Amino acid sequence: MQMQLHQLRYFVAVAEVRHFTQAADLVGITQPSLSKQIHALETDLGAPLFERVRGNIALTAAGEVLLPLAKRILADVETATREVQELVGLRRGRVRLGATPSLATSLAPPVLRRFRDAHPTVDLRVEEGGSQDLVRDLLRGGLDLALIIEPSTGTDPGLRADPILRESLVVASVDPLPAASERGEVRITDLRDLPLVMFREGYDLRDATLQACRAAGFEPTLSVDGGEMDAVLSFVEAGLGVALVPGIVVARRAGIRVTRLVPPGVRRTIAVARRRDVVPTHAGRELRRILLEYVHDATAADQLPAGVEPL
Repeated sequence: MQMQLHQLRYFVAVAEVRHFTQAADLVGITQPSLSKQIHALETDLGAPLFERVRGNIALTAAGEVLLPLAKRILADVETATREVQELVGLRRGRVRLGATPSLATSLAPPVLRRFRDAHPTVDLRVEEGGSQDLVRDLLRGGLDLALIIEPSTGTDPGLRADPILRESLVVASVDPLPAASERGEVRITDLRDLPLVMFREGYDLRDATLQACRAAGFEPTLSVDGGEMDAVLSFVEAGLGVALVPGIVVARRAGIRVTRLVPPGVRRTIAVARRRDVVPTHAGRELRRILLEYVHDATAADQLPAGVEPL
């Protein structure tokens, strides 16, 4: 088999735009040349990768299998190239960090400030998403590190995830909760008859909320289903329902009331994750070091966000 890296690049380009001419423009070659290389790749693999359906380009079953593998190979090659360039003196490097929405607005900014001050020439990229999405991107080679919420079932065996913090969830609402005790706390069961604003599929907060309610013996009543973090908080502010959210995301939302859960409440473990089978780049190792340094310093200075404790 004579599979070439440039053929994989051409294949990924076509798969992403679903158009041969547009893909050729993206990679800087003519459309006939691109088609010839795709055909050669299909011949080497012994299977077609694309099919035309009513004038549109679609992936075959073989193409669906190859696409995530091709993306991972290309990402690993790019990482290796940057690593070697850094070793021979270009001193730039690149690091790609993923973070959940709550961590992207609380933990990530001071860490990235430290990193940028120490390494102003490193190419720094940030991706925000739910933990499930970030895990998928890590495994595909699209990220170097990610701040994720560890699932109760454990992380994917292809990842190394180191727990660093634990955070507590609170109930966000615009009005006082009827069942709140004198200490301003409620139980999960007190949410049984309240309309909940729910996060979209793929958000770990969705899973945490559903698991907590089901463990308490009820299915929640959803008033709105499918929001991102900002949307969920805005829906709560509009009086559409209540939501379980990290306390750190509502600290600066004056229109939202925060009610704590009776201990032990609902707590989540924050971890920094990376792929096990890839040696971290210098930039990736340095970002992780600075992250752990920040957590240590913030703990010592009692500056961690409310509801967050070190592990």
